[in-house]
Amino acid sequence: MSLKAKLEAIIYAAETPITLDHIVQLVKESVVAENAAGDAEDAAEVKSRVRAALEELIADYAASSHGIEIRQVAGGYRMSTKPEHHDVVRDFAKSLKPPIRLSLPALETLAVIAYKQPVTVPEISEIRGVDSNGVIATLLDRKLITTAGRKAVIGRPILYKSTKEFLLRFGLKDVGELPSMEEFEKLVAESFQSEMLPLSDGGTEMGISASVDATAGEVASESEPVASDGELEGTSAEPPVAGEPVAGEKEPAA
Repeated sequence: MSLKAKLEAIIYAAETPITLDHIVQLVKESVVAENAAGDAEDAAEVKSRVRAALEELIADYAASSHGIEIRQVAGGYRMSTKPEHHDVVRDFAKSLKPPIRLSLPALETLAVIAYKQPVTVPEISEIRGVDSNGVIATLLDRKLITTAGRKAVIGRPILYKSTKEFLLRFGLKDVGELPSMEEFEKLVAESFQSEMLPLSDGGTEMGISASVDATAGEVASESEPVASDGELEGTSAEPPVAGEPVAGEKEPAA
């Protein structure tokens, strides 16, 4: 990989403007290793090569064929959209769906469904150790899960599975890309340890925003007091399946 390609990748991935010294520190070993002459390079020479490559990269992005530019911001470098494209980028940003905000019970329930699908509410509740009827309604409303028929057991409980919207929201090709349960639990623990995951600021600068990521999306604790999952989500009943009578309604006489 060329030095310019490495610099491009680093600047793109940086969440905040990255300084020249930081970049030099990251690529120093590879720059020295790629020295065709095999001569030892001191820190000043490496920094000079990195600066030259960075200037070439900035010039490349300055061409009219690019909608992105590399700018110096607050003593560092970062990528952003060019001013002449701000109108179309702003329109695009307005068209985006708002970030998903899920309570911890809802996130736990969604995780169980994603890993165990198709699964019933009693099975979800058994895994979580608490009643999960309430959060099911919220996940259905947000189109993150859907019904998948009924299980062929006594009572024929409804089965639930994840949706295409779930894959889109969490940036997954399919459920096979989900991390292991251990990795997922670690991500959830880390995110809620800091009380709330950082959300994107809606600006036009490019970067990798934190997410439960591989999995995950933007998750935040809800501010309402949590007495139980049912109270949190405002309901405790499973949604009826199309074509079935709702409890309490009389079936038409034969």
